[in-house]
Amino acid sequence: MRELLKKHFGYETFRPLQEEIIAHCIAGNDALVLMPTGGGKSLCFQLPALKLDGLTLVISPLIALMKDQVDALCANGIMAAYINSSLAPSEITRIEGEASKGKLKLLYIAPERLAAHSVQQFLQTLKISLVAIDEAHCISEWGHDFRHDYRNLRMLRHLFPGTPIMALTATANARVRDDIVAQLGLQNGRIFQSSFNRPNLTYRVLPKKKAFDGLLREIRERKDASVIVYCFSRKGAEKAAADLRANKVEAAAYHAGLTSIQRARVQEKFIRDQVPVITATIAFGMGIDKPDVRLVVHMDLPKSVEGYYQETGRAGRDGLPSDCLLFYSNGDRFKHEYFIRMMNNEIEQRHARRQLREIAAYGELRTCRRAYLLNYFGEFSTHTNCGSCDICAPRQISYATPSASVEAYDVELFEKLRITRRALASDRGVPPYIIFGDKSLQDMARYYPQNYKSLSKIFGVGKEKLTQYGERFLRDICVYAETKHIAEREAPLSAIAQHARNSSKRASSGTVLASVELFNEGKTLEQIVAFRSLNINTILNHLEQALDQGIKIHSAHQIFSSEERFECIVQTFKNIGNEMLAPARSRLGETYSYDELRLVRFLLRARRENPT
Repeated sequence: MRELLKKHFGYETFRPLQEEIIAHCIAGNDALVLMPTGGGKSLCFQLPALKLDGLTLVISPLIALMKDQVDALCANGIMAAYINSSLAPSEITRIEGEASKGKLKLLYIAPERLAAHSVQQFLQTLKISLVAIDEAHCISEWGHDFRHDYRNLRMLRHLFPGTPIMALTATANARVRDDIVAQLGLQNGRIFQSSFNRPNLTYRVLPKKKAFDGLLREIRERKDASVIVYCFSRKGAEKAAADLRANKVEAAAYHAGLTSIQRARVQEKFIRDQVPVITATIAFGMGIDKPDVRLVVHMDLPKSVEGYYQETGRAGRDGLPSDCLLFYSNGDRFKHEYFIRMMNNEIEQRHARRQLREIAAYGELRTCRRAYLLNYFGEFSTHTNCGSCDICAPRQISYATPSASVEAYDVELFEKLRITRRALASDRGVPPYIIFGDKSLQDMARYYPQNYKSLSKIFGVGKEKLTQYGERFLRDICVYAETKHIAEREAPLSAIAQHARNSSKRASSGTVLASVELFNEGKTLEQIVAFRSLNINTILNHLEQALDQGIKIHSAHQIFSSEERFECIVQTFKNIGNEMLAPARSRLGETYSYDELRLVRFLLRARRENPT
C-alpha cells in the first residue's frame, strides 16, 4: 500500500489512522470515518480502490466535488469518472460502458440518482467491491446540513448485501454519529475517529466594529492568496464583493440567488486562481476541494458550531499555516433569533436556539478557542495553551508573520513555479492544485531539486506527475539555480524513505526489464519506442530506473544520430559543470531537444557505471 501511496499520490507516509482504516476496509468490513477537513478522508477509500478487485462506488453530494476529485485521480494515473446532471446522456452512456467493461476503479455518483430504479439495476450489474459515502452527516436530521436525498442511501445495504460500506464525515457530534450508524446499518462496523484538531489553523475573533476595514487589511496582508469570506445574507455577500472591488481587490459573490451557470462560473474562477476572494453565503464551499485557502473569514455569526467548524476547515487543507477569523457582535444573535421565531416546529426551534447559544459562547470566550471546538466534538484537550488562538497567544498573532516552525523557502522561485503551474493547469483545463499543491512548490523552492531523482523526493511528486510535469519544473528550477548560483540541497528523508534506502533493492517491473532487454540487444531508442508503442520519455524513464536499481546497461553499441551533436552536448555539460538539461539547452539553443540532451546524459551515466 505504501508503494501505491508514493506512486499515485506522491506521499511517503500515511496520516494518522489512514493505514488502519485501509486495512480494515480491504478485509471487507464496514466503517464510519470521522476526520477533520483536510485530514485525508478521501485517501481512505481511494487507495483501497486500487487494491480491491472491482469498482469502488463513491456517493458524493456536489458536482464540483466530484469533478475536482476525479480530475485529481486522473492526474495521478487512476481511472475514475463521475455521473451527474452536468453530463449529456451520450456521455453518461459512454461512462457506464467503461464501468461495465471494468475500465474504471472509482465511479462517483450523486445521492439523488440512487432513487431511480434504472440506476439501481445498472449498479447491480457491476462488480462493486466498496461503497464510500462522503459527507455522511447529511443523512442525519440532527446534523447541520441534512439532505433528504441522503435518506435513500439506506437502500445500499439491500442493493449490495456483501459489500463493505465506508461512511465519511468531518463534522459529527455523538448524536449525529449514532444516527449515521443506524441509518446506514453499520452496527457491525467500526468507528474510526481521528483528532479534530487542525494545528495549522489559527483561530481569532475580533469586534465587529469597522469589520470591513479589518477584512481589507487581512486580505492585503496575503497578496494573491485564496480567501473565503462568509456573510449572513445574499445582500451582504454582494456588498462585500462590491466594496472589495472598489478597493482594487478581485472578488466575486456566490449565493443561491445566482443561476446555476453563474455559480459554476464563480466557483471555477476561484479554484483556477483567477479570482482570489469569494464572498459567499453558506451555500458555498461544501463541494470545494481547494487545498490552498489561506484565510476563512466570517463577517457574521454562523448558525452552529458544526457549520463554523466545517467552514473554517476549508482553510489550509494542504497542512500549511492558515487563519480563521470571526467578526463578532452580540447584535448578530438577534438576526438569528428573528428567523428562529419564524419556525413552526417547536422541536426545531429548541434545536436552533441551542446551536445559537453554543456558537455565541464561542464568540464570547475568555478561554482557549481551540479547546472549546475540540470539547464540542468530544475531544478534550490536555493543553492549557494552544499557542495559536487569540486567547492563548494574543501577542504572537499579527497580520499571519510567518510561522517560526516553517522552514524558509525561496519566495521568488516559488512565484515562478506558481506561474508555470498556472500555465500547465490552463493547458490541461484543470485547477492549478491538481498539478501540484503549494506544499510541493514550496519544497521545490526550499531544496532546488535539479534532476528526476531529487524531484521524486519532493512531497506530492508521484511517478505519474514526475513523468508528466517533471521536465517542465526541473527546467525552471535549473535555470533559476544557475542564474543565482544556487546548489541543490538534500531534502530530508522520511523514516520510511530512509528504511527503503537502507534495505535491499526491489526487483524491476516487467515493463522496465522489457525496455532494458531491447536496449541491450542493440536496438536504438527510436526502434524501442516504435516496438513498444511508448514515448521516448517513458523509455528513458525505464532505462534510468534500471541504472538506479543496479541493472547492467550495455551502451557502448549505441551510436548517437550525430557524433558532432553528441560531442557538442558533452562539451556543454562540461562547461556548465553539471549535466542539468535546462542550463545546457539554454546555451545550445532550441535546435537541440530535451530528449536529445536527456539521451546523451543517460549514455554518459551508463558508460560511467557500466564500462566495457
